[in-house]
Amino acid sequence: MCGITGFVEGCASVKYEGAVVLDRMCRIIAHRGPDDQGVMFRGGAALGMRRLSIIDLAGGHQPISGEDGSVSVVFNGEIYNFRELQTLLESQGHRFQTHSDTEAIVHAYEEYGPQCVKHLRGMFAFAIWDDRTRKLFVARDRAGKKPLYYTVTPHGTFVFGSELKSVLQHPGVNREINLEALDSYFTLGYVPDPLCIFQNIYKLPPGHYLTFAKGRVSVDQYWDFNFEPGESRWEQDYLAGLRELLDESVRVRLVSDVPLGAFLSGGVDSSTVVGLMTRHMDQPVKTFSIGFHEDSYNELKYARLTAKKFSTDHHEFLVTPEICDVVDELAWHFDEPFADSSAIPTYMVSKLAREHVKVVLSGDGGDELFAGYTRYTIERNRRNYALLPRFLKERVMQPLSATLPHGAFGRNYIHNVALDPVDRYLDSVSVFTGLNKRLLYAADFKGQLSNNHYVAAMFRRYGAKVKTNDPLDQLLYIDSKTYLPGDILTKVDRMSMALSLEARVPLLDHKLIDFVTRIPASMKMSGLETKYLFKRAVQDLVPEEILNRPKQGFGVPIQEWINQQLRERIRDTLGDQRTQQRGYVEPHYLNVLLDEHQRGRRDHSTGLWALFMLELWHRTFVDQSVTTGQRSLDAVVLPS
Repeated sequence: MCGITGFVEGCASVKYEGAVVLDRMCRIIAHRGPDDQGVMFRGGAALGMRRLSIIDLAGGHQPISGEDGSVSVVFNGEIYNFRELQTLLESQGHRFQTHSDTEAIVHAYEEYGPQCVKHLRGMFAFAIWDDRTRKLFVARDRAGKKPLYYTVTPHGTFVFGSELKSVLQHPGVNREINLEALDSYFTLGYVPDPLCIFQNIYKLPPGHYLTFAKGRVSVDQYWDFNFEPGESRWEQDYLAGLRELLDESVRVRLVSDVPLGAFLSGGVDSSTVVGLMTRHMDQPVKTFSIGFHEDSYNELKYARLTAKKFSTDHHEFLVTPEICDVVDELAWHFDEPFADSSAIPTYMVSKLAREHVKVVLSGDGGDELFAGYTRYTIERNRRNYALLPRFLKERVMQPLSATLPHGAFGRNYIHNVALDPVDRYLDSVSVFTGLNKRLLYAADFKGQLSNNHYVAAMFRRYGAKVKTNDPLDQLLYIDSKTYLPGDILTKVDRMSMALSLEARVPLLDHKLIDFVTRIPASMKMSGLETKYLFKRAVQDLVPEEILNRPKQGFGVPIQEWINQQLRERIRDTLGDQRTQQRGYVEPHYLNVLLDEHQRGRRDHSTGLWALFMLELWHRTFVDQSVTTGQRSLDAVVLPS
C-alpha cells in the first residue's frame, strides 16, 4: 500500500470544494505512480487513498465497506493473518466480497469494534468511518512501521494522512513551526511522536488508536513493548521458542501476489531473514545490497557470503558521493526534518530492488529487540560512575564541564559521566547535547523555548516504565519507543514507499516481540557480547564469519563527503543569508563546527548534516508556502 488520507467536516459553514481538496490530498501521496486511487464521501467524512497493489490485485480496490455499506475503511499496510481472520469472521456470519486483507479489517471492526486491532498481525495505518455512529476510528500498528499524521483545524475539521504533505493540502491546516519539536530534532535528529514539526499537528504513536466523534479526539493505547520479569527458563528453552517464532515471523510475511525479495546488508539480522526465507520459497531469494568505495563502510563481502551460502539471486549497487544529489528528494519524502544520512543508501537499495520486485523483507528491529548496538556496551562500561557521590557529580563535575570552553579536553566526557544513567544515555545518543546547545542556539531562539527538556523527560518516563529494573531493558525500551519508530522505521518506510516498494519487517512481529521482551537481559547481552542469545539461535543458519564479525552500522562515509564533494554546498547553504535569518543557530558556533570539521580536528559530520537537512526541509516545506500561500500541488516540482 502507499498511503491514506481524508477529513471529517467539523463546521458546515466552512466553504470549500471537498472533492477538489481530497483529490489534492490523494495525488500528493506517493507520487511515483501507485496502481490506483480511491475516494469516498459519506456523512461528512471524506476518505481517500493511493494503492500499491500487493494482495488481490484485481479486487482489492479501496475504500472497502462492510455488508450494509455503513462501515468503510482506507488502509495502508499488510495484514498477514487475513486469511485466518476471514475464516473466523465468516463463521460469525460476515460475508466477504474480495480476497483482500483490507476487507478483513472492516469486518473485524464490525465484529469487535476498537478491539479489532488486537486481532491483526501486520503493519498498518487505517481509518474507518462508521456512518451508524458518525465516528471516525484510526489505528496505527504496534511497532510504528506505518505512519499516521492528524490535526483538528480551527473550524473543528479532523484531517489525517499517511504523509504530512497530504495533511498540509487541506486549506484549514496552518504551518507554524513547533519549537518544542524543533528542539527535539536538534537532540535526536528526528521529531519523536506524538510531536510534529508543525504546531497542532500530531503523529499517532505506535500501538495506539484514535476516535473522532462529536468534534472530540480520543487517543488510547492498545499494545506496548512489555518488559516484565518472566518465568525462569533454561537457555535452551528460550532458544527453542525463539527459533520457532523467527521462522514463523518470516514465513507469514511471504504472502504476496507479486514478486518479493530481501535487503541484505551482510549483518546477522538480514542474513537470518534471508536464510529463513530460503526454507519457504521454491525459487532463489532475490537479494539486494549496497556498497561503498570506502572500505570501512563497505559490507558487500559479507553480503556475498550470505548470498553464496543460500544461492540467492544477488544484486549490488556501489554508492558514490555523486548520489548526494538526491538529498533534495530526501527532504521532500521525509516531510519533517530528518538527519539520518543512511537514508541515502536506503533510498538507493530500494531503487535497486524496485527494478526487480515490489516487496522486500528487511532485518530492521533486531538491534533494539536483541541488544545489538555498541552504545549498549559503552553505557555498560560507564555504569559504575553511578556510584560516585551525587554532590561530586552535581556540584563539581557538571559545573566544571559547563565552564570549560568548547573543545577543551575531557569537557564532554566529564559532563556525560556526571549524569544519571538515563540522562547519560540520552547525552550519548544526542546529535547536539544539552551542553552544546548552550553554544549552538541563538539567544532569541533559546528564549522562545518554553520547554527544552521534552526529550529528557520522555526518556526518563520510558525508563521508569520498565518493570524488570534492569538498566539494559530500560535502554531497549527507550530505543523501541523513540529511535526505532522515529528513525529506523521512518527511514525504511519513506525511502521504500518513495519508489513504490513495500518493506516488511519480520523481526518486529508482535508475537516475537512479546516473547523476547520477557527474556532476561543477561541473555540478550552477556558481559559485553551483544545479541548473545540471538546469535546462538541462528548459529546453524548464518555463516560463522558474519556471526563473529564486529558490529557495523548501516552508515555512509558522510564525514569524508562533507569535507570533499559536499563541502561547498553545505558551507554555502548553511552560510546563506536566508539560513542565518531563521534565527535558530548562533553563526559563530556554526563556523567553528565547519572549520573544525574541515581541518580534521573533530568529526562534526552528524551535527552538520542535521543542520543541512533542516535547511533543505525549511526551503521545501516552509519557504514555498510563505511565498505562494497555501501550497498548490500544481506548483510543486516533484522529484523525477
